[in-house]
This record gives sequence, C-alpha cells and structure tokens, in this order.
Amino acid sequence: MSDTPQTLIDNRPPSVAHLFIERVAATPDGEAYRYPVPSSTGEGPDEWKSLTWGESAERVYAIAAGLIALGVRPEERVALASSTRVEWILADLGVMCAGAATTTVYPSTNTEESAFILADSESRVLIAEDAAQVAKAREARDELPDLTRVVVIDPAAAEPAEGDPEGWLLTLAELEARGTAYLAEHPEAVEERVAAIAADQLATLIYTSGTTGRPKGVRLPHDNWSYMAKAIPASGLVSTEDVQYLWLPLAHVFGKVLISGQIEVGHVTAVDGRVDKIIENLPVVRPTYMAAVPRIFEKVYNGVAAKARAGGGAKYKIFQWSVGVAREYAKVSQDNFRRTGTASVPFTLAAKHRTADALVFAKIREAFGGRLRACVSGSAALAPDIGYFFAGAGVHILEGYGLTESSAASFCNPGEAYRTGTVGKPLPGTEVRIADDGEVLLRGPGIMQGYHRLPDKSAEVLESDGWLHTGDIGELSVDGYLSITDRKKDLIKTSGGKYVAPAEVEGQFKAVCPFVSNILVHGADRNFCTALIALDEPAILGWAAENGLDGRSYAEVVAAPQTVELIEGYVKELNGGLQRWQTIKKFRLLPRDLDIEHGELTPSLKLKRPVVERAYKSLIEDMYAGTREA
Repeated sequence: MSDTPQTLIDNRPPSVAHLFIERVAATPDGEAYRYPVPSSTGEGPDEWKSLTWGESAERVYAIAAGLIALGVRPEERVALASSTRVEWILADLGVMCAGAATTTVYPSTNTEESAFILADSESRVLIAEDAAQVAKAREARDELPDLTRVVVIDPAAAEPAEGDPEGWLLTLAELEARGTAYLAEHPEAVEERVAAIAADQLATLIYTSGTTGRPKGVRLPHDNWSYMAKAIPASGLVSTEDVQYLWLPLAHVFGKVLISGQIEVGHVTAVDGRVDKIIENLPVVRPTYMAAVPRIFEKVYNGVAAKARAGGGAKYKIFQWSVGVAREYAKVSQDNFRRTGTASVPFTLAAKHRTADALVFAKIREAFGGRLRACVSGSAALAPDIGYFFAGAGVHILEGYGLTESSAASFCNPGEAYRTGTVGKPLPGTEVRIADDGEVLLRGPGIMQGYHRLPDKSAEVLESDGWLHTGDIGELSVDGYLSITDRKKDLIKTSGGKYVAPAEVEGQFKAVCPFVSNILVHGADRNFCTALIALDEPAILGWAAENGLDGRSYAEVVAAPQTVELIEGYVKELNGGLQRWQTIKKFRLLPRDLDIEHGELTPSLKLKRPVVERAYKSLIEDMYAGTREA
C-alpha cells in the first residue's frame, strides 16, 4: 500500500537539513534557484543565472563549515539581516547544516531594535547584507558582547572601520573559503552536524514585529520546518514542475516557510526581493505560483483601474463592466463547485466572461507572466471582492492563514476547491477548534516551543496540552473551511454596545475605492465609527492630473475639496452595504501614506493601529468634536 500524506508527515526526518541532503542526492543536476545579476554591459534588464542543487550544496556546506570553523556550536544563534536574495537562502541553510539557529532580522529594522534582537537572541555571528546593516552592528557593538563576527554579503561593504576588532568583519566569500579549507581537513564535519540534529533542537528565532511593545522571539525548532516541508506538498499546493517567484521578506515566517516546501519537492525558485522589480520580473520568470500579501493585489487592482480610467470614459466603463462580470463569474462558479463538484456557469454569463476575458482578463494574466496557476495570499485578510475579481480574471488567489507562532502555514485553500473569503482547510496534521468567545485555537507539529526567555508570555498563549491561542476570531464551516473575522483585541465596541470588526469594514472599502492605500476604522467607546484614509499615491496623482490638480504634491491633492468629495462618494457607497452601527459617519484623508519607516506598518505591511491612532489623535478627536459621547 502506498504511503498516505499523513504517513509521510508522521515519518518526517528531524530537520530540513536532512531533507536538503536528500534533495541534493536525488537531483544534484536539477535547477534549484534563479537569481538576477546586472547585465554584463551594465545597461538594460538584469540577467538571470541559475544554481543547481549540487552547486547550492557546495556553497551551503562551505558556509556551514565556515561557521563551525569560527567556533559556532549547535543551537547557538547566527543572525541574518538581509533583503530577500539567493544568498539569504544559502546562508540560512548553512546555519541549519551547522546545527546552529538563525535569528532573522528585517533589513528595515532600526539600529535600536536590531541591537535588542541581537542581544536578546545572544547571536554569536551576524550575516549582514551591506554597509547599512554593518553600520547598525558597529553602532551597537558595546551592547553586544556575544557578537564576535560580522559576515557581509556585499564585498564592497567589507572595509574595516576604526575601532573594529581584528578579524571582526569578513566577507561571505571569505567565510566560504574558510569553510572549504576546513572541509579539506574535516570532510565529514557538516554531515556529522546534520546527523546530530534533534527534532526539538532550535532552528529559528523570528521576532514578531508586533503592533505594540518590544518584539518577542518565537522559538521554532527543526521539527516545525520539517513538518511544513512535508505538509505543504501533501496539501497538493506545489509540484515538481512548478516555478515559484519568491520576493517576500525571508525574515518573515511566511517567506521562510516557502523554502522548506520547495526543498521537499525540488522545483525551481526564482529569488528577488526588490518589490519595485515585481512587474518587470514576472514576464521574465513566468512563474506558475507565487505568494504575496494582500497589499500587492490591492496595488495591482488599483493600477489596472487607474490605467483603464486614463484610457478614457469608454475604456473605464468596459473595465467596470468586466469587474462586475469577473465577480459574478467567480461567485457562481465557486458556489456550483461547492454544490456539484463542477465549476459550471450559465451560458449567458459564460458568454459575457469570454468577452471580458478578451478585452481585460487576458492582459492581466499576461502581466503575471501568462503561466500563473495560483497565488497564495497571507499575512492579512484579502478583501473578498478583490479576491473574486482576480478569480474571475483567471488569477486564482488561494488565501492561507497562520502565525509566526505556528510556522506560518496552518491553513490554505485547496486548489480547485478554494473559496474566496475563507483561508481554507487546515494542513494535514494541524488541529483547530473555536473557543467559546470565537477565538481560533491551533494544535499540531507547526506550533512554536514558546517565546525566547519569556515563560510568562508563553504561558499566556500556549496551553499545557499544546493548544495555541491565536488571538484571531474565526468561524468554521461544516466542511472545515475557516473564515477569520478579526483580531480579538481589534474588535470595536461602540458606546451603544454594538461590536464592529474594523478589518471587515476596511476590506470592503478597499474593494469599492480604487484609490485607497490604507484605512483605519476607529470607534471603540464612541457613538459612531470614523476612518483615517491614506490614498495610493500613483492612483490619486493620476486622477488629479485629469481633474485640474496637475502638478500638485500628494499632500496638496489630498487636501483639495475635489479629492475629499471623490472619496466621500466611495464612503457613501461603502455605507450602503453596512449595518447602521458599522457605517463611517466621518473620515479624514491623511497627508501622506502610512509606511514601515514611520512605524505605522509592520514589515509584512500590517497596520499598527495604536501607532496610527497616536500619530493622528488630533484628526480623530476633531471628527468627534461637538458630538455628545454616550
């Protein structure tokens, strides 16, 4: 009898390092990674180069041996501060194969928080991308007694500075050279380290970006990643023929989990973390699947709408008609699939869809490279109407769900049977239950060991029998599909005693307004709801150029009465579909978009509500001025 997916998961090896060795042995000449390099002439688009699994292993083992030569012992931390690039993956695998543990650091993290993460994790070595990351370590060196070495990926950043201890700074190439020399004398060193890895040994420390307070280090052992590596392919999401486009931040658990599944399956991954290159790269890479956060899909949707609007009234009307067709087609076909197992639609709707496909949808699919089988969306909720639009256009977005504390992938929509507006079913081996207050609880092999050096915080979310309190409110359908309605702590209770899920209202507004970038709904202990709205700069400036505001800055455009009137129309449209207590009675347009740099968004583009509400407290109070609070 052949092994079932559950049997394969139950019989998983102790670590992804073991899986990596197996993958290299099975397909040494198969293509593993593609990565961009500047063209040989220095002009024009980047050239893409490849690494086979065998070539990747050479570098991974050299990095692992180099760390061993530096004295790094099992479970000691090696921090990795870099954007998404192929060296990130090779370095992480090198750390893993040395038996050490990776501390991930976002390159956008400021010096103070970087120092806290390096100190709290007691990281011995830092692998830094460039001069900017090295400078943070230098500035905080006195606070980092455990940090003995900095390895820099960019060789141009390897210039020692005054005060650097001897040998403190070396390049990644120099580390690999040390490793190669070490392997010449100790050829079994890496295999011995891998063989000694236990399933419960620490593999990764990921610090939650958090919406409040200091980040907490989430302890993820090797078994978490080994489970994910087996469970993701067992769910049917990926195959050996796939080409993945990977741009997500690898410091984030969502990005990192994608590496594990790829090693198990052995398909190709094209790696480039430059967000501004996504549109340029997609037609070149032509991926079959990619993962993204909702903001990316929102920006694509807004961009397509803006382009149609710029093409004139007739073109924009065709676009709006096509959006309606796409949503209707997706809803009907998904509903029919749920009831009958076939995604059939009535003849008239099918005919409309063919016309809309020729006029609009085919161009959207081509922009994604023309071969996209599916996108996986996670980290935050995708507005259902945006999901239905892309589904109807043939860009299938499979929403998933998980936390850093559950190794990212706890739920995902199952291929053909996906349901927009839900996060799908649990991965094989993961259990779920809904608490009496609606909170989603998870248990399974993907759950963290706890928070690093914070036993009290760990006890707050982890029950003794292994159930993790997610802090999210959700509902399970009778056939096991999970819908997340909001964060438990984000639910608003108005002074009238009515509960409002702000994320639900915010998602609906993103679906009706093609100019919105971010929105925060406020109303806790107030007698009505209000909103702070930040607009998408390219979209609103494009509109401004056509409406007598050409040449004005973003701040000037959002302050103009015409713009306020434009957005007011969309707020009225939103309110028409809400319950009375959910409606937005007043709103204010922000003078700039929210961003990571000001601490208003996490690196995975989640809204930090307390930060935004503090920063714009005066605008919020102004909206309630002169009203009687019950």
